Amino acid sequence: MDRSQKEAVVAELNGVFNEAAVVVVAEYSGLTVAEMTDLRVKMLDAGASFKVTKNRLARLALDGTDYGSLSEKLKGPVGIAYSNDPVAAPKVVTDYAKGNEKLIVVGGAMGATELDPDGVKSLASLPSLDELRGKLVGLLQAPATKIAGVMQAPAGQLARVLAAKAEQG
Repeated sequence: MDRSQKEAVVAELNGVFNEAAVVVVAEYSGLTVAEMTDLRVKMLDAGASFKVTKNRLARLALDGTDYGSLSEKLKGPVGIAYSNDPVAAPKVVTDYAKGNEKLIVVGGAMGATELDPDGVKSLASLPSLDELRGKLVGLLQAPATKIAGVMQAPAGQLARVLAAKAEQG
């Protein structure tokens, strides 16, 4: 890789770190190509990405971003998972690490807040942004649905009473 290619990689990673809501660092030593491809497919399905780069280039890209504290975690064969949804990347990496001992969560960061492996796991246990939006819409619609049900109940009862009287008389 020549100097211009390295500069392009650093610039690309810097853009990723400036836009990402969360970054997770995971050690992938021993993963096969098929397992790595499976992980990347799961990440893409969740709206996240997993990237393996040279640690030195990643450290250079971290300079000047909120994720600068992660540079000390970039040792050995590590990959970087990131997403704009603060829960997507941690959730996929943590779930994949449960099923495959070769992937080990080293740590991460959410903005300027550094996360240890337990912090990443607790972040992964939170519902995703889409799930929270769905719950919020459900909560907003629930009162209207209940009011409509209450308003229809007296009319339904009146209709049943009239029907019963008609059958008797």
